[in-house]
Amino acid sequence: MRIVSLNAWGGQCWEALADWLPAAAPDVLLLQEVTRAPVPSPDWLTYRDPYRQLDQRADLFGDICRLLPRHQPAFAAAARGTLQDAAGTEIPSEHGLGTWIAPHLAVTASLSRFVHGAFRADGWGEEPVPRTAQGFRLADPATGRALAVAHMHGLRDPSGKGDTSARRAQAEALLALVRDVAAPGDPLVVAGDFNLLPGAETFAILARAGLKDLVTSRGHKDTRTALYPKPGRFADYCLVTPDIPVAAFTVPAEPVVSDHRPLILDLA
Repeated sequence: MRIVSLNAWGGQCWEALADWLPAAAPDVLLLQEVTRAPVPSPDWLTYRDPYRQLDQRADLFGDICRLLPRHQPAFAAAARGTLQDAAGTEIPSEHGLGTWIAPHLAVTASLSRFVHGAFRADGWGEEPVPRTAQGFRLADPATGRALAVAHMHGLRDPSGKGDTSARRAQAEALLALVRDVAAPGDPLVVAGDFNLLPGAETFAILARAGLKDLVTSRGHKDTRTALYPKPGRFADYCLVTPDIPVAAFTVPAEPVVSDHRPLILDLA
């Protein structure tokens, strides 16, 4: 089984992502920063605020569904606001998490839940914006094995990536989701863009379930690509319990499919 986690950056590198993803052949694809179009939209829209302007795929969720047409899709919306088309017209857009699961895997339980705040229906608003997590219990009928997989997009805090009470509560909520979706004794995989530096309190909280990070423990020192110009190169993590049979774990810098690198976990 191959599990891939990636902050997709709203699909800003769509051409490269669309070329790479089918070849990457994920059995489970976990994407953060996913857009979904609740109304008919052009392919590209723009996000603008006083600090930045970002091109976004209008419907990255639909794009990936068309790219992986047999995978089982699930979207979890965190907020709905507006993006702008080329003429400056405001068009509704949703922002959240997406998961795609290969058809040969049985989804025996699924759960999405807010780990910070609640659905924001009236615009993006100020930071911190609401955050969701998704969790799934998967069974492979061919092998008889089961495991639980979860991911989240962690809080962005303009003051930095340090520990806060909100991040502590977020980690507790993520741990509760993982325990709720898993069956007793299930191997666990938890991944995503945590927006944290190594050593954050979140990792001690997740360690209560036996989860240990593969990024830092295997010597990876960067989860960002050349498109990210700032220092502090850690953001993305993949945690597993000791009973996960890790065959390989890679964090490739190329091809550049986002300002984040993908995390690729292969199970034996």
